[in-house]
Amino acid sequence: MSKPTVPEVLPLVKAYYSKPGNGAGGNLHIVLDDGNVTDGDIQFCSDQAQAYADEDGMHLCRLLLQMSKTQRKKLGTFKFR
Repeated sequence: MSKPTVPEVLPLVKAYYSKPGNGAGGNLHIVLDDGNVTDGDIQFCSDQAQAYADEDGMHLCRLLLQMSKTQRKKLGTFKFR
């Protein structure tokens, strides 16, 4: 499996922000809005998403964990609000 690219993941992040209640990044806000991009940060978000049955959030976390920290930071430079 190849590593996801920013252009591939960006539309998914944009769609995630557009969901009701996710205007500030939803369960992934510490990664997407606050720039915390370590594996631990993403795992925390994944746990939050799982606790709230947020399938899209869990899927994004799985993708983010495959990406480099540089790629993750780049996703945070785009503004979705």
